[in-house]
Amino acid sequence: MPELPEVETVRRGLERQVVGFTVARVEVLRARAIAAPPLPELFCSALEGCTVTAWHRRGKYLMAELQRGGQGAGHWGVHLRMTGQFLWMANPAEPCRHTRVRFWNPAGEELRFVDTRSFGEMWWVPPDQPLEAVITGLRRLGPEPFSEAFNPAHLRARLAGSNRPIKTALLDQALVAGVGNIYADEALFMARIGPHTPCRRLKPKQLQALHAALVEVLTTSIGAGGTTFSDFRDLTGTNGNYGNAAWVYRRGGQPCRVCGTPLRRDKLAGRSSHWCPTCQAG
Repeated sequence: MPELPEVETVRRGLERQVVGFTVARVEVLRARAIAAPPLPELFCSALEGCTVTAWHRRGKYLMAELQRGGQGAGHWGVHLRMTGQFLWMANPAEPCRHTRVRFWNPAGEELRFVDTRSFGEMWWVPPDQPLEAVITGLRRLGPEPFSEAFNPAHLRARLAGSNRPIKTALLDQALVAGVGNIYADEALFMARIGPHTPCRRLKPKQLQALHAALVEVLTTSIGAGGTTFSDFRDLTGTNGNYGNAAWVYRRGGQPCRVCGTPLRRDKLAGRSSHWCPTCQAG
């Protein structure tokens, strides 16, 4: 599933390519891709005639600001889920069988939403409603990792007394928005914390190290255009490059890049965890 760096990479691509995009026509090829309004036809009519004026990200959600006739026309929300991706088509081309929604501007250029697993969702939020009223998943999100609200004190307050393994806690979007399996593994390695460590056992210095590691690994991955291990591509179809430099993720059995110990791959709360039993033994 795309995590914060991948979604931010997509947002930046949309900001460059699609701001100023006037939606002349929308075609929904799979109704389940539209979460709101309840009928795809209503989604199409809500967006047609609108111009995209900005793209924002909150956790793993994308939101476009819309205007029609110089007035606010609500927001267009998107969650890529596991395999959703946008492709920019400057020239007409037949859609592949995984194409779910198509958007054209008056020049005939197309923004195409492709989703192999079909878990991605889109919303139209009317201008008189808050985003959270329609995109209800936004209500459960914790602070953004680059915000002032996300700091060692926040981690200490939220994790104190918890017996959950720290890896499981990091996947909770209510703790910090946008972090998933890849960057939880990478940050824990950089902070030298074992994924099975109960949250209540973490010391203040470890929480400081973990906070710094999360910010660093997310920043580095955004700079590399995200990570591609299976499906993620940006608007041009280009792979993310961070995976080539990963410390531990998907490197189970390979030597640790720091100490040479074979890396472990365990199941934790139904998710794979990759870690070094030597570097993360403390």
